[in-house]
Amino acid sequence: MKNSMRFLLGTAVAAATILGGAMAGAQTYPTRAITVIIPFAGGSASDVVSRIMLDRMSKSMGQPIIVENRPGAGGNSGTQAASKAAPDGYTLLGGGSGPVAANLALYNNLGYDPAKDLEMISPFAGFTIVVVASKNLPVTSLKELVEHAKANPGKLNYGSVGIGSSQHLAGEYFSQVTGTKLTHVPYRNIAQYGPDLIAGQVPLGFQWFPNVSGPIGAKGAIPLAVAGDKRIAALPDTPTTAEAGLPEYKINGWFALLAPGGTPRPILERLNKELLAALNDPAVRKGFESAGAETIAIPLDAAKKFHADEIVRYRDIITKAGIAKID
Repeated sequence: MKNSMRFLLGTAVAAATILGGAMAGAQTYPTRAITVIIPFAGGSASDVVSRIMLDRMSKSMGQPIIVENRPGAGGNSGTQAASKAAPDGYTLLGGGSGPVAANLALYNNLGYDPAKDLEMISPFAGFTIVVVASKNLPVTSLKELVEHAKANPGKLNYGSVGIGSSQHLAGEYFSQVTGTKLTHVPYRNIAQYGPDLIAGQVPLGFQWFPNVSGPIGAKGAIPLAVAGDKRIAALPDTPTTAEAGLPEYKINGWFALLAPGGTPRPILERLNKELLAALNDPAVRKGFESAGAETIAIPLDAAKKFHADEIVRYRDIITKAGIAKID
């Protein structure tokens, strides 16, 4: 009996020591550099806006924030790596709506569970989908695109950053709304898509603006419409889908800051507070606007609900689209 009591007491003391250490660490956090894994290539839309925000957070937190790009498998590789990191606040994830929400319904064995293995700190960037076409495609409007797609079922290719990405699902949703058949071409590195878009090899895209700003700026592609309620500052002359005659087609994507599951609540609260402060900086807002993004910032508890709701929303879109699960 005495030995049992000693064991229980020892266990309680050890637990208290560990908890106390974690809380003390949370109170002084951060004391060293933080690494944020971006599971997409440098220069991608998610990378651009993440660096704008993280630079501001680094200054206010007094520690370097190092961005580590780990593209591959539609964002799954880098996301999995971040989900398995130590839950101490020093390895974070810049997560897209694909790998941290949609892909749970797309893969039989994702390698991680976004709902259990990640803690949502807050979404921070919303991207309205831009419907873009190569100059080599014989269309100059959304109406002409729909007509051309109907006349050439399955022959029109569109590119995305990977299976399950918001750009992939935006193309699937476009097919549903318009009754057309398109062919999806996933890219490991979205930078490779730009030349293919200009050349007309993959002549269509449902993209976040920074991913196609190069081809548009080079006059190798034209934006046909933006799939939101209002025009975006980066493309002031491009109509909304409602203005272009397809009001039922509205879709966007988001990017968020997340931590490995089990990260102490005080650290999550600190990061949420710093994220909200960064997004209130006019310079950050202007940077986002130039990248075709809008800022999103919500409290920690609301962020957790947002994450759960988005997993359900994307599951419904994927189920309706009849997309087969990937092994």
